[in-house]
Amino acid sequence: MDKQLLAKKRVLIVGDSMLDKYWFGDANRISPEAPVPVVRIVRSDERLGGAANVALNVASLGVRTTLMGVVGNDENGAKLQELLEKAGITSRLSIDADRKTILKLRIVARQQQLVRIDFEEHPSNEALSGLLTDFSEVLGDYDVLVLSDYGKGGLDYIQSMIAMAREKGIPVLVDPKGDDYDRYAGATLITPNRAELAQVTGQWTGEEDLENRAQALRERLGLQALLLTRSEEGMTLFTQDGALTVPAQAREVFDVSGAGDTVIAPVCRSIRPFGLPTVPAALSSENWARHRSLTANFSENNYGLSCCRRRRLYRLQQRSGLKCCGNYGRHRRGQSHALG
Repeated sequence: MDKQLLAKKRVLIVGDSMLDKYWFGDANRISPEAPVPVVRIVRSDERLGGAANVALNVASLGVRTTLMGVVGNDENGAKLQELLEKAGITSRLSIDADRKTILKLRIVARQQQLVRIDFEEHPSNEALSGLLTDFSEVLGDYDVLVLSDYGKGGLDYIQSMIAMAREKGIPVLVDPKGDDYDRYAGATLITPNRAELAQVTGQWTGEEDLENRAQALRERLGLQALLLTRSEEGMTLFTQDGALTVPAQAREVFDVSGAGDTVIAPVCRSIRPFGLPTVPAALSSENWARHRSLTANFSENNYGLSCCRRRRLYRLQQRSGLKCCGNYGRHRRGQSHALG
């Protein structure tokens, strides 16, 4: 996509925002108190998580990005706001004074996650009502809506949000969670992984059975497309024209955290604003799907939550022999390159 056109695109992301905290250390002995390792923490890191990580991935590809959601009036909420500002993401987060910001704490030793500790509370009805009011006032300013559902309660009004977007002709991309997909009815595209889809459709016995189940779900929910991420098997795009499967690049997977977040970012980038191609038209090409497979593969080969920036994605494309589509910018040798 042309760089100037891309700069005009505005993406609104709404969902369960959280702070991801990592404690890294050494584990050289077993505790005398219980059969568990003793970890001596040597450093820590704080990163955007949940819907905030989706926003980071979208913004990293050069798209103007706004994040909406609910956080607490606490230190973790302030840190999340700080990281958003540093990443150039516009924050319209609602503050819930009676709840804590969602926190995921991971303890890691020798590149292995030993334990994850979650701190979370369901947002109050008052905070969610305020979020919906704010959403209705600003939605018309955006070209694409992404709803990032982690099942934490931040999208209790998701059906109203989808309906508002449909009235304005704004594409709605949903990263789903749970077994109630009826709440996503009317969206443009959903991006479940294998486990999430099987939870809704039941386990398939082969590719033909998978296509039948996925297409039945897509038609029942009134979706234009369903993009299934399949880890080492790549991904499959289901539309009214059929199914397109693209295998993943064969690499050792270190960590699958955030792979789905990474996939949905270039989907936003591929959908042109101002009512040009429909979502299936923007997505239904093998070259496009290979680009998206690369971004998910990048996430799985980097520890913790990661974002695949434009320059790094371009290098992955070059090594994979992919044709690029769009103006990437100037190479050090003065050549103009493209990026899908």
